[in-house]
Amino acid sequence: MRKVAVVLVLLTGFGGLIGVGAVTGLLAGLGGGERSRWAGCDTALGASEVSLSRGQRMARALGQEQREVVRRIIEIGKRRELPPRAWQIAIQAGKTESNLRNLNYGHADSLGVFQMRPSMNWGTPRQVTDLDYAINKFYDVLTEVEGWKEMRPGSAAQAVERSAFPSRYHDAESMAAYLVNQEGEVRAVSDCSAVPDAGELAATVVGYAREQLGSPYVWGAEGPNTFDCSGLTQQAWAAAGVRIPRVSQNQYYDGGTMIPLRRARTGDLVFWGHGRNPDSVHHVALYLGDNKVLHAPQPGETVEITELWDGGELLPTAVRPAPSRKS
Repeated sequence: MRKVAVVLVLLTGFGGLIGVGAVTGLLAGLGGGERSRWAGCDTALGASEVSLSRGQRMARALGQEQREVVRRIIEIGKRRELPPRAWQIAIQAGKTESNLRNLNYGHADSLGVFQMRPSMNWGTPRQVTDLDYAINKFYDVLTEVEGWKEMRPGSAAQAVERSAFPSRYHDAESMAAYLVNQEGEVRAVSDCSAVPDAGELAATVVGYAREQLGSPYVWGAEGPNTFDCSGLTQQAWAAAGVRIPRVSQNQYYDGGTMIPLRRARTGDLVFWGHGRNPDSVHHVALYLGDNKVLHAPQPGETVEITELWDGGELLPTAVRPAPSRKS
């Protein structure tokens, strides 16, 4: 689902909707100031004003005990020479599991900041409620997770916690990134130098997608002759041996490394969400470069190449599926 009359706005420049100029602005990274600082890769946090303001608001609501837990997570992370991404993951896990409080109760025998279970070999009740022990134990397990540095922080937290509700760890992402910046004094969280380049994989991805030009859009379809938007992107990356989730919102959160839209390269995923809210992602396309995308539009249309459009819904964050996700 997507644009309807928005393409007309792009091509003709009519009306009050946002057109080519806004897309160019997003790609160029316009906005400056606070927004530019938060166009991050290491934290996997996009430059969304919604995310930034929400993160600040959530952080302001934390009490003294919660702030102390955050500071200790960062202090121990620094002492162990772990990157800021690890601190963020731990903060998100702690916020989700205990609201960053060192609890002496929980579901079944879950205890402490990370709700570790003695019955699951996390340690004794005394150990898992010792703040330093719990933080170190969390880091011990995190660093044994294969590919944790390339995962979405909430997904890495889930890999440690193994919750029955895996997506909930994403909720605290913007707050955790804000706290890493403020409490951890990390002023350059937007360093994208470590983001893997899709390289030759992108050629395979785009080659597969181009072969589908003209294929009808069918909701829920993932080939071989019909596709919906996320079915097309999933199968295109599968052709290069890279697994990504099935639906567009999961591709946004768990499809790879988040990067500012202005840094998007061929094969990256670009997204649209109502009000530019990441929690309302409803469409995804493959970026081709030169302000063009390839996508499966909507019922009644076929896979096509078109100009990148905005319409007030284009998210300022793209996703680059990671080669480490190969099957």
